[in-house]
Amino acid sequence: MFMLGNFILAIAKLINFALSAYIWIVIARAVISWVNADPYNPIVRFLVQVTDPILFRIRRYIPSMGGIDLSPMILILAIVFLQSFLVPTLMQIGNSLQ
Repeated sequence: MFMLGNFILAIAKLINFALSAYIWIVIARAVISWVNADPYNPIVRFLVQVTDPILFRIRRYIPSMGGIDLSPMILILAIVFLQSFLVPTLMQIGNSLQ
């Protein structure tokens, strides 16, 4: 059982790292949207391709705020919620199996 516990702990750490990295990607995407960045730049294209599918889903449910886009902030809050709920839960499950 200790192998399963270690595996779940590793998955929890990997999820935590991926969620932290995605927060920084969303922040970079928000900063890029404030300036007139070149849409053909590979970095800008990567940021848009990685964040737009989720941001578009959030924008469907949020009313227009007169040019202010709150979807990145809502996405970051959702990621922080996942980091505070999902990751510790997986860590406790992993520790109990060790």
